[in-house]
Amino acid sequence: MVHAIRGSVVTFKANPFALPVSECLTYEEDAIIVMDGGIITAFGPASEIQSTLSKDIHVTRYNDSLIMPGFIDCHVHYPQTEIIGAYGKQLLDWLNKYTFVAEQAFRDKEHASEVARVFLRECLRAGTTTATVFCTVDPTSVDAFFEKSQKLNMRNIAGKVLMDRNAPQALTDTPQSGYDQTKELIARWHGNGRQLYCVTPRFAPTSTPEQMEMTGAVWQEHPGTYLQSHVSENKGEIEWVKELYPDCNGYLDVYDRYGQLGPRAIHGHGVHLTEDEFQVLHDTGTAISHCPTSNLFLGSGLFSLETAMKSERPIRVGLATDLGAGTNFSQLVTMNEAYKVAQMSGYSLSAPHAFYLATRGAANALYLDDKIGSIEVGMEADITVLDLNATPVLEYRMKYARDIDEMLFVLMTLGDDRTARATYVAGELLYSRNPHITNEQFTKSLTTD
Repeated sequence: MVHAIRGSVVTFKANPFALPVSECLTYEEDAIIVMDGGIITAFGPASEIQSTLSKDIHVTRYNDSLIMPGFIDCHVHYPQTEIIGAYGKQLLDWLNKYTFVAEQAFRDKEHASEVARVFLRECLRAGTTTATVFCTVDPTSVDAFFEKSQKLNMRNIAGKVLMDRNAPQALTDTPQSGYDQTKELIARWHGNGRQLYCVTPRFAPTSTPEQMEMTGAVWQEHPGTYLQSHVSENKGEIEWVKELYPDCNGYLDVYDRYGQLGPRAIHGHGVHLTEDEFQVLHDTGTAISHCPTSNLFLGSGLFSLETAMKSERPIRVGLATDLGAGTNFSQLVTMNEAYKVAQMSGYSLSAPHAFYLATRGAANALYLDDKIGSIEVGMEADITVLDLNATPVLEYRMKYARDIDEMLFVLMTLGDDRTARATYVAGELLYSRNPHITNEQFTKSLTTD
């Protein structure tokens, strides 16, 4: 069914870290987006598009709003939804005290399905239409997640965690079982509708060299799949990796040695990467997911966007919430924290640069910028609508915003999940904010057959 939406639109056509913002950001004050079969079939000024529409096409008007590509979350743990905001000292303490306890429940399909429902509901409420997701070691957790994602027709990337040491026995597999189960899940889910599979070694300390060898092998055997893990998040973790892999030249080199770098590999955090490691990321086309709320919550450190984006060897970077050490589903909140992290590092992150990292930049990090992350003809119609009047203070502040750059900055500093007014997935309206609908009713509406 053909339908259209109308309002102010912001999207990116190029990378503002490489080119002037004026050459990258597209702002149409009054535009129409036409969607058919999950694809954007027309986009441009309303004065040009309106006359091309047949009279039977309904156009939904969004006043006092900004329409933009759906947000993309490059690193998040859906099983940790139930432990958001859990007190912990630092990374390793937090993993053992909360994460490994919670994840043991995901062998229960009913439980895994319920958490997946809540997780995807909250993504949509925050305007997020695609996420790169860690499941647990149990294949059941993967099936539960993809079943819910597929029902919503979302383009999500996810995979079974591989972990054969330094974790509770109930959460470990073996090199061979991890390899076999990963192959089975790839066959079942990769390219099944809009679903994409991600080979998922949790991080180097929880996999033996034997498992790392088989992890690299299964990824290389399935071109087009993804690989995700963690790297250089915490200084204690880095020292632990040196002890476990003494023959490797640092943390990133572990993944390099075992064939886990390259296009469609995305590693979380990268807080303490060296210049040599940044160069390897650039040379291999490997991406980093920037997780500011998590890095601050666990005291891991300050990721340097300025260093990552050096013009002589820029790397691919996407923004990420990293729930549940991350503390909010909203990419607006994540941008807010990314700005503060950059400030602490002596670098000023502008609003256009921040929004790029959550849309087209994230899609570029995932090698999906030919499908999602921008509003243009031929792209998949994943769209979020942000309400400029979502809260009284936001409405008041917007009266004094002089231009689109200031509007975007106000959104990323004052906005949160309440700012998302509507979320479209493959051209279908899956979330529309209505204060009279409870979370329970919204969840039920997303899961009704």
